[in-house]
Amino acid sequence: MDNNLNFKGGDPGAVKFGNFINYYSFNLPENRLKLLPDHLWRKSLKTTSHLVALDVGCNSGDLTQCLYEFLIDRCCGGTCHILGVDIDPVLVERARHSNIHRDNVLYDCVDVTCDQDREELFSQYLWKHGRAKFDIVFCFSVTMWIHLNSGDEGLTKFLTDICRQTDWLVVEPQPWKCYKEAERRLRRSGGGSFPLFPSLTMRGQVESDIESVLQQQCQFTKVLETSKTRWNRKLSFYRTNSLSEVDMTQQIE
Repeated sequence: MDNNLNFKGGDPGAVKFGNFINYYSFNLPENRLKLLPDHLWRKSLKTTSHLVALDVGCNSGDLTQCLYEFLIDRCCGGTCHILGVDIDPVLVERARHSNIHRDNVLYDCVDVTCDQDREELFSQYLWKHGRAKFDIVFCFSVTMWIHLNSGDEGLTKFLTDICRQTDWLVVEPQPWKCYKEAERRLRRSGGGSFPLFPSLTMRGQVESDIESVLQQQCQFTKVLETSKTRWNRKLSFYRTNSLSEVDMTQQIE
């Protein structure tokens, strides 16, 4: 994987891994928080005295901080700990510097597509908190960047790997038009291209392809889907089939 994580050609939107330097200035954490339904987890999480969560692609940590406050206030029956991870060490350092919940929120730099590094970090964190897996994993607008850099196989592997490490998964897939825009901006900036972009077979209906992987290969069930955000994306909430029977997918108007 390319070690040059900086944006290209002076365009802060021309990035290879979604590591925007000013992400939360144009996509405020509140935009996601207002879509999170506390009733969805309340029954299963209120009985958990210690909630352990993971935020994949945490960027500078603004949303991770808000997720902690949301979970501890409205969903968790006891304490809560969140691990936020990102591929960009500069963003992780910013997250650490601005962390106001240092006892409960931890940030670390890792490439989640690198099995050894990911497994080492996650296993150590879970062991520290006496857990075998996370209660919830959040993946906000992460899947496209994994897909563009690791291909169909890499995205499928990431989804199956992460599902083995959680009971709940919240995912916000980018639609196909975002892929084309990311490719266009990188080319226009002189930063090259995404070499795997032309060979992707999961295209056009990426959200449906991801849902198929999660339901058929990971044995997760989608229990809720929100309306579209201003970025034309939906949050989808999945629960492992190893938990109790779930209700039919709901739609938040």
